[in-house]
Amino acid sequence: MAEEDDFEDEVSRDEVAMKPSEAADPQRLVDAKIPPDLLQKYEVYSYRSAATILAESHPGEFAELCDALRAFEITETMIRTAGGNESEIPKLLSAALRPKDWRETIIRGDLHVQKISKRFVTVGKSGRPLAKPRFEKTDPEIIKREKYLDGHKVDYVKGKVAFDLEWNSKDQTFDRDLYAFSAFAQTGVIDVGVLVTRGTEMTDFIRGLGPALTKSGKVETKDGKPRPTAGKYGASTTWMGKLLYRLNAGRNGACPVLVFGITPRCVAD
Repeated sequence: MAEEDDFEDEVSRDEVAMKPSEAADPQRLVDAKIPPDLLQKYEVYSYRSAATILAESHPGEFAELCDALRAFEITETMIRTAGGNESEIPKLLSAALRPKDWRETIIRGDLHVQKISKRFVTVGKSGRPLAKPRFEKTDPEIIKREKYLDGHKVDYVKGKVAFDLEWNSKDQTFDRDLYAFSAFAQTGVIDVGVLVTRGTEMTDFIRGLGPALTKSGKVETKDGKPRPTAGKYGASTTWMGKLLYRLNAGRNGACPVLVFGITPRCVAD
């Protein structure tokens, strides 16, 4: 068991990208579409022209997301307090977006396929060979796959824009999010997805914080000693390095994705 854990830890360390690959959009195009104050506050990267699509094709949703990200401020206490994605941090964006009709959305669907084929005819109805053999269409065969799409969920959807926040979940959550974005995009439900997660700079910032806190505000201990806050934010949790690795590998499929990395400049105190 120990050998398996060591192998998983080694794989987890390898699945990190510190910068976008050539699969990402040129940063100059991102800078041209994202407001300067947000570029100062977040790491921002775009894949498959997501920044352009969001800004140009969905200006209303884009403005609402910009306002929510502009107002987003966390505190050191929020970071240190236990709770993961049930903490106060995701609730800040919920408070900004839910009243503006950003809805949790699930898609389901069956797949109906018409199989249309042609047969090669060499003999007529009388049984005589045809001088000129020909192809004839047959009746379409209907193939149905029930629940071809089932249960793909995105936390915030408005119009044709999807949005999600991953502050401190297992990094496999990114696979679920990107697969959902791809399924939503392939079915025409959305044109673009937006993901927010911990930025690269937050790793060192969190290491410099005091000990972790329980939900009641007391210092959390482990083996009789204060537990470092960084212990809650391991290498296998959701942060920008884990997300860029997946986007560089194309795990978003055909869905354009815009990503914002939360930096220490989002920390009010």
